[in-house]
Amino acid sequence: MDNIQTTILALLQGLTEFLPISSSAHLILPSQILGWSDQGLAFDVAVHVGTLTAVVLYFRQDLCEMGRAWIKSVRGEPASAQSRMAWFVLLATLPAVAAGYLVNGVLEESLRDTRVIAWATLLFGFCLYFVDRWGSQKREMGQLGIRDALLIGVSQALALIPGTSRSGITITCALALGFTRTAAARFSFLLSVPIISAAGLLKFIELIKLGESVDWHSIVLGIAVSFISAFLCIGWFLRIIERIGLLPFVLYRLTLGVILLFFFT
Repeated sequence: MDNIQTTILALLQGLTEFLPISSSAHLILPSQILGWSDQGLAFDVAVHVGTLTAVVLYFRQDLCEMGRAWIKSVRGEPASAQSRMAWFVLLATLPAVAAGYLVNGVLEESLRDTRVIAWATLLFGFCLYFVDRWGSQKREMGQLGIRDALLIGVSQALALIPGTSRSGITITCALALGFTRTAAARFSFLLSVPIISAAGLLKFIELIKLGESVDWHSIVLGIAVSFISAFLCIGWFLRIIERIGLLPFVLYRLTLGVILLFFFT
C-alpha cells in the first residue's frame, strides 16, 4: 500500500472502531469504490495496536484504578466500585469471546457480503434511534449489575455480524437497559480494551503462522494514524452525545445503509 491508502484505511479504522457506525461497512468502501486490495494481516495488527493504545491512554486512570481494585478483590479484600466494574468488564467480554471461538471467523466470512452489511447497518441504526429516543436514561455506571453486564456482553457478540458495529450494539443495549448516553458509551469503551486486545493477539498469532512479509513503513504509519484518530474520536464522541445525543450517528448509519444497498449490491 502507498502512503495515501495506508493513511485512509488507518483513519477509517481509528474513527469507526469507537463510533456507532460500523467499521466493516466503511472498510469495504475503498475496495468497492477504488478497487483497493486487502490490506493484509500485518496492517490489521498495526491498527489494532493503534486503537488499543488510544483507548488505554484515554481511560488510563479508570483502568489503573480498576486493575488495582481487581487485584485486591482477588486477594480477598472487600469489593469496591472499581473492582466490581473490572469484574463486570470481564464478565461482559465472555459472550463475545465464546462466540468468536465457536464460529472461528466462519460467521464473519460467510456474512461478509455488502447486502448483509447494508441491512445490518440499517437495522441496528433504527434500534439505536428507538432506544436513544425513548430510553429512560436515568442509570449511571455505578448502578451496573451482573444482569446488565451479561446482556451487554451478549449484545456485543452480535458485532460478529458485519455492519452491526461493536460500539453501536453495546451502546444500544445499555440505553435499552436505562443507562445514560455517557454511561453507555464509557462502558462500551472500557469493553473495547479486552476485545481489541484479544482480536489483535489472534491476528498477530495468525500473522506469525503465515509468515507474511512486513512493510514496516506502512505499519508505523498505520499505528500512528489509527492512534491519533481514535484518541481524538473518543473525547469528541463523549462530548457530542452529551450535548446533542446520537441522532447524527443514526442518520449517518441510515444514509450509509441506503447507499450500500442501492449502489453496491
